[in-house]
Amino acid sequence: MKTIKINPADNVAVAIEPLKKGESIHIDGQNITLNDDVPAGHKILLSDLVEGENVIKYGYPIGHLKENHKQGDWICHEHIQTNLAGLLDYEYKPVDKKELTNPAYEEWFTKEPLTFQGYRRKNGEVGIRNEVWIVPTVGCVNGIVNQLAEKLKQEVSSQLSTVNSQLPTPLRIVAFPHNYGCSQLSDDHENTRKVLRDLVLHPNAGAVLVVGLGCENNQPDQFEQLLGDYDKERIRFMVSQKVEGDEVEEGMKILRELYAIAAKDQREAIPLSELRVGLKCGGSDGFSGITANPLLGVFSDFIVSQGGTTVLTEVPEMFGAETILMNRCATPALFEETVHLVNDFKQYFLSHGEPVGENPSPGNKAGGISTLEEKALGCTQKCGKSAVKGVLPYGERLSVKGLNLLSAPGNDLVASTALASSGCHIVLFTTGRGTPFGTFVPTMKVSTNSTLAKNKPTWIDFNAGTIVEGEPMVEVFKRFCQKVIAIASGELTWNEKKNYQEIAIFKNGVTL
Repeated sequence: MKTIKINPADNVAVAIEPLKKGESIHIDGQNITLNDDVPAGHKILLSDLVEGENVIKYGYPIGHLKENHKQGDWICHEHIQTNLAGLLDYEYKPVDKKELTNPAYEEWFTKEPLTFQGYRRKNGEVGIRNEVWIVPTVGCVNGIVNQLAEKLKQEVSSQLSTVNSQLPTPLRIVAFPHNYGCSQLSDDHENTRKVLRDLVLHPNAGAVLVVGLGCENNQPDQFEQLLGDYDKERIRFMVSQKVEGDEVEEGMKILRELYAIAAKDQREAIPLSELRVGLKCGGSDGFSGITANPLLGVFSDFIVSQGGTTVLTEVPEMFGAETILMNRCATPALFEETVHLVNDFKQYFLSHGEPVGENPSPGNKAGGISTLEEKALGCTQKCGKSAVKGVLPYGERLSVKGLNLLSAPGNDLVASTALASSGCHIVLFTTGRGTPFGTFVPTMKVSTNSTLAKNKPTWIDFNAGTIVEGEPMVEVFKRFCQKVIAIASGELTWNEKKNYQEIAIFKNGVTL
């Protein structure tokens, strides 16, 4: 199979492999001769279209042609103009309940409750990691937190190397420097405080040292109040300006105590219904909406069927597919919240003088994605067919099980940080171009094509490219489930093995 037509209504097909001018493809009962060389992942026009007519992919318009084109032409970003423009009024047209399930896929889902090996915290929450984190309230102390993390790692390593070491399995030690916590106003300041609060309280941490300076806008005592009723044994504070003498040595004293406490924790069987999964894509290509994103969609429906939670974000990459999500909202109130979610982000673009369709990226275009609508229709497949049960503002934590939508931009690290901040234990990240990064929870990379998985084996945790090569989706889905459960139970992702763990906080306003 050289090409694939995704939806019967489509007027383009996607090249599965690089094709040459003059080659003939057989599709829809006709032989089509290619008028151009066509890269893998790119589109081939199946019928003559004139300027202004819509290009249809996934069964929906992905933009209109800038000029006339013939059957067999290669169609890329240079040929298509987005249909997106400004704010829209939306009408709630809830889909039939039958459309919120996929019977073919549901047959694959076990009815038996599944478990993973996690950590039950004192407050009842569950973590899939048991790490020691060092979190600055302000960027001014980034050097201190980095030094503390390095010294603690060296100390643990030294103890492990002794013949009579009684230290249990070593815990991962991670510092999370950032640029904010001071010189910010209004929403930016609150966003920083919320994300740092979510980080400190996240159940993937067995212990946390919060390091402040003392004179920052994000005052340590006020930030401590924001945490609410927290576990004071496992979350400690150090304000550097109040330390008499060496703040690094003082921090090490606290960290040794925290490490000893967390090192005693043990994994136990946890129902899969308590797993919270973030859904993200980046460096997408023409295969994203054919392989990896639909795979995540099936998995999302599976987790929801088990009573668990999934979260879709990247609001600007919903533009063009937003009505699909709106009409899956469980209630009219959720529909209205989703309308605000989308239009507020459009207004954010417009208030900065930017068009709402200024996407995809150069890498996306090279991979075969021409417009934001095309990107969005592939992107939103990550959340399957389940009903939308919750809508979250940026920085807020999950409170409703099932599929949730989260306000955050498309930027990979900002959006992944937002997913983790909402309470997700793991981020499933599909990519066709590849990326090594990770946020503060395991960031599992799923390749859309086998070439990427082969070329970047220390980036990619799972290859979904075999779907387009003929492996049945059911078999890929079963292997994928096993992999996610293994990671939830302690198997490290590549970003963890490489110590690629960072945070990025959304900024929109003035820096003083």
